[in-house]
Amino acid sequence: MSTRLPYVRSAPRRRTCVAALAVALVLAFAGFSAWRYAAAATRDDLDFGRERDRVLAAGQEHIGTLNSIDAADPDAGLARWQDATTGPLHEDLRRSRAASADAFDRAGVTARATVTEAAVTELDMRAGTAKALATVRVETSGGADGEREDRKRFEAGLERTGDGWKIASLTAITVEGSDS
Repeated sequence: MSTRLPYVRSAPRRRTCVAALAVALVLAFAGFSAWRYAAAATRDDLDFGRERDRVLAAGQEHIGTLNSIDAADPDAGLARWQDATTGPLHEDLRRSRAASADAFDRAGVTARATVTEAAVTELDMRAGTAKALATVRVETSGGADGEREDRKRFEAGLERTGDGWKIASLTAITVEGSDS
């Protein structure tokens, strides 16, 4: 009499079915993931995020530039200020450049600014406008005060130009109970 064990024969077939099902699930997941990734790459919110990142980078750079000047070459610093700006602020800097260079030359103060924190608070991609807030550490040397470090806060209005995002307005923000 022979003993037949049905599970012995079906075990390899069952493993094959489970493996095939696992491969099918992995392929289905990979296909779904690829489809979602492709869909996300074309979404408006991804475009918005990328533009916000460009605004933030430009805002940080330009706010730092507008708070830095080298006593050894104030005219070069003022040229960088103009390159960082647009609109009426740019025109004001252009008109006052010679007088500002003389004043900085006489003062003999060097200022180096570092943006320590910044955030984009508004972005209108269609209009090409944005606002950003920033905290800045400004280290100054030379002049009557010698070496000094200040903390400042600014709100910047930015506009998109043919050369990227530029500062259209820069306003100092005072915080109650703060020295800076």
